[in-house]
Amino acid sequence: MVRARRIWVTAAALLAVAGASPGAAVAQGQPSSESAALTAAADGKLPPGWGITGGRSASQQLVWRSDRPVPMGDARVEFRSGGRLLGIPQPAKDGRTFRLPLDGQHAGELRGLQVWSGGRRLDGRGAVPTGSAVQPPAPLPANPVDPGKPGSYRTKTGEYSLKSVRLPGFSAPVEMRAVVVAPTGARGPRPLALFLHGRHFTCYKGQDITGDWPCPAGTKAVPSHRGYLRDQKLLASQGYVTVSISANGINGQDWNAEDGGAQARSSLVRLHLAQWADWTAHPETAPQIVQDAPRADLSRVLLVGHSRGGEGVDRAAMDSLYPPPAAQDGYHGPVRWTIRGLVLIGPTVFGQNPVPDVPSVSILPGCDGDVSDLQGEMYVDGTRGVSRGAALHSAVYVIGANHNFFNSEWTPGQATAPAQDDFSDDPQHPDPVCAKRAATRLTADQQHRAGSTYIAAAARLFLAGDDKVRPLLDGSGKRAPSADPARVLSHAVGGLRDAGFLPDGGVSVTGAKLCAAVDPAPAKACLGQGAKGSSPHFVQWETDREPGRHAIALHWTHAGTPARVAVKDPVSMAGDKALTLRLFVPPNSRGTRLDVSVTDASGRKAVLGKVKADGLPGSQSTASYWAREIRVPLTAATRAGLDLHRIKSLELTPRSGSGRAWLMDAWGWRPGLPAVQAAGLPRVDVGRMTVDEGDSGTRTYQVPVEVSGQGSGQVRVYVFDPASGKVTNRLVTVRPGGHDIDVPVEVKGNKRYGQDVSYDISVKAVRGAVVGSYRGGITVHDDDPAPKMTVTPVADKVTEGQGLKWRVSLSEAVDVDMSAFFLAVAPDGTELSTKDVSARWLRDTTGASPDPERPLSKVSGGLYLWENIPAGKTSADITIPTVKDRVRESSESVRFQQIDEQTGKPKPGGLELNGTVLDAS
Repeated sequence: MVRARRIWVTAAALLAVAGASPGAAVAQGQPSSESAALTAAADGKLPPGWGITGGRSASQQLVWRSDRPVPMGDARVEFRSGGRLLGIPQPAKDGRTFRLPLDGQHAGELRGLQVWSGGRRLDGRGAVPTGSAVQPPAPLPANPVDPGKPGSYRTKTGEYSLKSVRLPGFSAPVEMRAVVVAPTGARGPRPLALFLHGRHFTCYKGQDITGDWPCPAGTKAVPSHRGYLRDQKLLASQGYVTVSISANGINGQDWNAEDGGAQARSSLVRLHLAQWADWTAHPETAPQIVQDAPRADLSRVLLVGHSRGGEGVDRAAMDSLYPPPAAQDGYHGPVRWTIRGLVLIGPTVFGQNPVPDVPSVSILPGCDGDVSDLQGEMYVDGTRGVSRGAALHSAVYVIGANHNFFNSEWTPGQATAPAQDDFSDDPQHPDPVCAKRAATRLTADQQHRAGSTYIAAAARLFLAGDDKVRPLLDGSGKRAPSADPARVLSHAVGGLRDAGFLPDGGVSVTGAKLCAAVDPAPAKACLGQGAKGSSPHFVQWETDREPGRHAIALHWTHAGTPARVAVKDPVSMAGDKALTLRLFVPPNSRGTRLDVSVTDASGRKAVLGKVKADGLPGSQSTASYWAREIRVPLTAATRAGLDLHRIKSLELTPRSGSGRAWLMDAWGWRPGLPAVQAAGLPRVDVGRMTVDEGDSGTRTYQVPVEVSGQGSGQVRVYVFDPASGKVTNRLVTVRPGGHDIDVPVEVKGNKRYGQDVSYDISVKAVRGAVVGSYRGGITVHDDDPAPKMTVTPVADKVTEGQGLKWRVSLSEAVDVDMSAFFLAVAPDGTELSTKDVSARWLRDTTGASPDPERPLSKVSGGLYLWENIPAGKTSADITIPTVKDRVRESSESVRFQQIDEQTGKPKPGGLELNGTVLDAS
């Protein structure tokens, strides 16, 4: 438990803590009326801005309050301690305060408390941007086919609204509303593109926006689903039927969903697809706009998801191939569609378990201020080795793009509701890459045009099968002129890549370091200390270290020292045209030169060629350590007589004087795309069970895990110990219907009041498996009654210069800290003033000065006391030190009333602290 002896909270913070809601209410452009923040204890137990509330174990919460509004967005706000994830806090209505229940998972001292969101730390100011202005890289050669050009069809737009639906875990119904844009005059069935927006504010009135659902009377729903109309119109002009669906009902309720709402979004997507399947079979039942559109060809479906919508459509693709557990799902009908591809725009990937056998394009915005770590890269990296590897998984890095401007309803000047630029920039210290006037930053229109172009490229590749657009997406180094002046880069895995050198695949490395993507030890971590910015390849998951995630780090001080990567068993590159590498160098660096060589199993070696690598434009605020795709022809190996069926090692020899580079992987490559067929795989879903502690005896429960599907595969299971905070992991082979993931939880009953305790596990796919619900466990509910709390005066009538003292006692010792809030209120008679108490005590308690002299109940923001009784103890004392003066005066009094922390008001019938101070003269 947290052993903070005293933490006092200002009135504004307490009231903020009292009123929580799924989303923040923020008046755009207006300063918060609640200027005070949580203050740390005088003994420094918690950092500034942090506190703990709760006189009952069920309501004890760790609270952090920001000094500036935290907009409702797609990235999760996370509390971390010592690098490990504590949990996902609940936001309050003020848009600044976040609170996390302190269940048994957080036992022990909380050290190194931090608040993170999307790879960006929220508590404490970031580093001041440094460096001169950055110029964008030179434009790539134009691709012969430009998918951003409008097609020949005129378009028609309309909307439909159906009966709302209920989804598991959500109390309020979710809307079934969408906007359709379709071509007119197109013959025959047409492919369908479905768009799903991300997590954004849900309701607005004037300049006020909230995350409520349903929207309160007098407010309107934010039309986020209308934000992709330009993308829809471009696709419709090219002959696609498009529909963009609304998900405000999920956004307003997903704050407490263990998966961030991914399963709910999947259910909503599939409910809409099921409606389209019904309308295809029975056109006369369809809404008018659907009747006016060409018939949708549901054997060719593209899903486009923005932010949490990206994770939602990825889950929908998984659920369409590998059905989820019925109890977790909101759709229970047949699958009458085939999802051919995904476009994921600035996506979240909380589970880091992408569906491996559905092709995808992840658009990564270089100036993303919401999902700042660009975790969507895991939709590429996280698919390697999981299944057959035939599906192309592409990452498209858009230099200078932010998160919001891909949606016009999230864009200032275009949106119906209040909107903002999500990249927060300090005008006094503008970011060299992402500031509004930076040469690399895109305008809203430039960014949206680039997004439309690359969505259309994915549609043309995945739905129409046009290989001429593939070079825009697979790292071939081509550009679409319609996206100009945006600089858009790509790399990929899958497709016709084979024979990989994967750092995670058991390679041996000499002349370089096999580094850990995620590890708290700088000597082991790939970036370590001194990195200016971050890498999308190394985003953190649920733990502070992850086995099986590696890269190869090169660091040289003079040219000519090779880094060699050897595989255990020789790989075949026969029939491949080139060796393709995903490699990055530090941001803003130029001209890193390397020789690339391969050696076959008999020892023959060939230098394939010389390559040059430049870093992306980057700053301390960007995730610019991102791999470029570099290809070298295999011609030299063939000329030298190497056996391309048995390649044993790869060498990178620096030709620059000094430098650094990181190799993510290397593959044999040839142009084109293979046919993709989803493998029959086992699917793992973790559930959550809540059990009562009981009064006696010991019972053992199993964490609920369901394995469905076909075949067998490997997953890695992480088990979190709530007592120590330590995490253990193991590889497990799973089979449908089996109980291979065996995590027993022993529950000992007692009659002592305590906290609920969560025993959690997380699961990640490794090979030959998919994971849906990745997180769950056993929650042990403490079912014992709370002890009675009383106050006994110890020294409630003293002479000035002595301390007033009261003892707060419990009727019995319990297993958790117990605490109570008290607020100074006006007593009967003359009140003790700010100059009658220790100035230091007053400062430590409230941050206020004794001057000007005023009654204690009139201290700005209120004078709050919070006394904590540690677990196992039955009492604690509250002391107010008074001071002796030379003024002859009558006796003075003080009165504190217990506060109800859920309302922020005096608790009816609550405890009181009353005291009298007599004149000493």
